[in-house]
Amino acid sequence: MKSKLIAGLGVSAVTAAALTGCAASGGSAESCTNEILNEEATQVSVWAWYPAFDQVVDLFNETHDDIQICWTNAGQGNDQYTKFSTAIESGSGAPDVIMLEAEVLSSFSIRDALVDLSEYGAADVQGDYTEGAWKDVSSGDAVYAIPVDGGPMGMLYREDILTEHGIPVPTTWDEFASAAEALQAAGAPGVLANFPPNGRAYTQALFAQAGSVPFEYDSASPQEIGIDVADQGSKDVLAYWEDLSSRGLIAVDEAFTADYNTKLVDGTYAIYVAAAWGPGYLQGLEGSDESAVWRAAPVPQWDAADPVQINWGGSTFAVTSQADDPEAAATVAKEVFGTEEAWKIGIEEAALFPLWTPILESDYFRDLEYPFFGGQQINKDVFLPAAAGYAGFTFSPFQNYAYDQLQEEVTAVVVDGDKSAEQALDDLQATLEQYATEQGFELIG
Repeated sequence: MKSKLIAGLGVSAVTAAALTGCAASGGSAESCTNEILNEEATQVSVWAWYPAFDQVVDLFNETHDDIQICWTNAGQGNDQYTKFSTAIESGSGAPDVIMLEAEVLSSFSIRDALVDLSEYGAADVQGDYTEGAWKDVSSGDAVYAIPVDGGPMGMLYREDILTEHGIPVPTTWDEFASAAEALQAAGAPGVLANFPPNGRAYTQALFAQAGSVPFEYDSASPQEIGIDVADQGSKDVLAYWEDLSSRGLIAVDEAFTADYNTKLVDGTYAIYVAAAWGPGYLQGLEGSDESAVWRAAPVPQWDAADPVQINWGGSTFAVTSQADDPEAAATVAKEVFGTEEAWKIGIEEAALFPLWTPILESDYFRDLEYPFFGGQQINKDVFLPAAAGYAGFTFSPFQNYAYDQLQEEVTAVVVDGDKSAEQALDDLQATLEQYATEQGFELIG
């Protein structure tokens, strides 16, 4: 049964970012982009696309005599996951350690492409991560990666725009809708916010805030999956955005396009509901309004008395099944971001949000002041409470396909107006059940 699942899922089951490898203990055959300080040491090839990662690699190699990282960055996007899938199919060419988003771990573990790190000391570092972060890399008793960075969600807003029109900062989604109405009534040139139809993980996070648990999956029983994407909470959330869209109170622009980026910084959107990596993304965009006054606040809640924290994105380091020395590779996965010095590079140079609790819970990180936000301590005010409250998420072994179908249904609702939110999610449920059955899964629940 598992071989049928593996064959059926293949390359199409995953998507995201890209790197080629280097000549080290794994099957990859390209040269390192970093200097190897001890040629006699065990070399571990790593694929990753973090900004400023060269500095982190150099730090690891300077502080480890017995193991050296051999790293190459060949770009990002779909390239890395496609290359990894090709290496899986051919039986060679994969690195020892690979950066993977948490949402695709199940897509690769079901193909026997990842090492269960519970056999290589994962328990020794589990206490260095929050419960939610550890759940994202685990499936049953197995641990398929070490968490690196996360995306607890908050709300970035233009204080100057809201103040100009006398609009309070919304703390609930009801207040958010009222703010959108008030901004439109004031004749503002823009809208309160954007709801991207290609939000995918973003959309799923908003559904999760209303109680959505779309998948039940345990790698110990890889042929079984539970699917529940048509729950009432998800329908209510999508109907909420359908209503705002139909009244012209929000934009429904696709995210991460040039037009979207321009609107983020020119005042078209007064609010940017974002993950903790959003401030770094925002600051990196060109054409910012120099008079803009940005601040951060917690993500709005459905029930202010019972807040639910959510997460959008997050990456990990996994050890591939092609690693010649899994123990050395596991050491790299556990230790490359296992020091305060490494994390200060990650935070200050790469705008990463750490999941390693010695730095996550440090006074240094809590009290950081961000000039872009007028010196606001956005970690203390927004993202640390969000990270502490995040309980983790279970992804499907065909998550990319599920997101593709979700995007189609959301587009039909908020852009095309062809379906109601209820019909769209009922159709999504039927589509995913059919796909899972065709791929050889047994539906449970």
